[in-house]
Amino acid sequence: MKGYVARKGDRFYAVIYEGLDPLAGRERRRWHPAGTCEMHARRLAAELAAARASDRPKRSSLTVAVYLTQRWLPVKKLSLRTSTWDGYRRNIELHVVPTIGRVPMRHLRVDHLERLYGQLRNTGRADGTGGLDDKSVLEIHTVLRRAFDDAVRRGLMLTNPAAIAHAPKRRPLASAASRAWNAQQLRAFLDVTEGHRVPGSAVGRSEHRHAARRVARPALRRRRSRHRPPVVNRSLVSVGYALHESRGKTRTARRCIDLDARTVDMLRSCASRDDDAYLFARDDGAPYHPQLLSDAFKKLVLRSGLPRIRLHDLRHTHATLLLKAGVPIKVVSERLGHSTPGFTMATYQHVLPGMQAEAAKTFAELLDPLPDSAR
Repeated sequence: MKGYVARKGDRFYAVIYEGLDPLAGRERRRWHPAGTCEMHARRLAAELAAARASDRPKRSSLTVAVYLTQRWLPVKKLSLRTSTWDGYRRNIELHVVPTIGRVPMRHLRVDHLERLYGQLRNTGRADGTGGLDDKSVLEIHTVLRRAFDDAVRRGLMLTNPAAIAHAPKRRPLASAASRAWNAQQLRAFLDVTEGHRVPGSAVGRSEHRHAARRVARPALRRRRSRHRPPVVNRSLVSVGYALHESRGKTRTARRCIDLDARTVDMLRSCASRDDDAYLFARDDGAPYHPQLLSDAFKKLVLRSGLPRIRLHDLRHTHATLLLKAGVPIKVVSERLGHSTPGFTMATYQHVLPGMQAEAAKTFAELLDPLPDSAR
């Protein structure tokens, strides 16, 4: 840390250079009054410079790992949903700390982050089978950008390297078409589920079919909602396999959904008389863990011989079938609980080209001359 003496009139000052201002880009210097004696000013400048130099390693010793896991995450736990916070924690512990965790916060540069993102895309999977997809890398980048924004505000960093680092761009769900069944495949799967039940359960043999139909028809997430099916106002999410009740990510997640009469009859056959009970619950009223249904679904898909999809992909199936059938995108968006129809359109834009062709054909038919018999 540099220090020197400056004179203004008959007064001397010990001046300490403090680096560049991260906002203005100008050099910062702090002036300390030292009276009328130049020798006293020189001693003061040397003492202040030595003090700042000895203090600098202590301030720079805070590593990325310590900041993220011991300072930032505990504070964010107070304001984030349990599932969101756990996602932050897993990304930091699995993908950030092993690579750049030992880097001091004040030494972290854009290159560190861009190398991290490249490594994650190539070999980032925890099971060692390859790299993470762009969406996962972008999520990690977003977490780091928010964390380092807070570090800058606290004075732990001069600038946020994540604000400059190049990261994968957000892309719509390009693979949704390959992860959704057509109507014939969905009907075939529902036939396969007839006579099967969730492993380890004591419920009726047709409950698995009811559960699959319930998830596929109203396009619910892999969560457990209260037993009044037209209203989705609460759900259970799995965080570290422990269940936590959630009100949904957004206001639109809490919504009413119209169901066909057949599905309503199925739900009534499974519902408890207790108005506060869960659907597909155990005898004691406790809900089944969502992972139990997901695992059973995966086994049935393998047994059916149908294209492999996840339980969550039944939402994509529901949306794709409705859009192809000409249901307005706003209605589909409301059923899915999306924040805006624009998000739904971006996610399922692979369905729209065929619909555009149908629209052009319909408009052309409207302009064709009417036959003489119809005039």
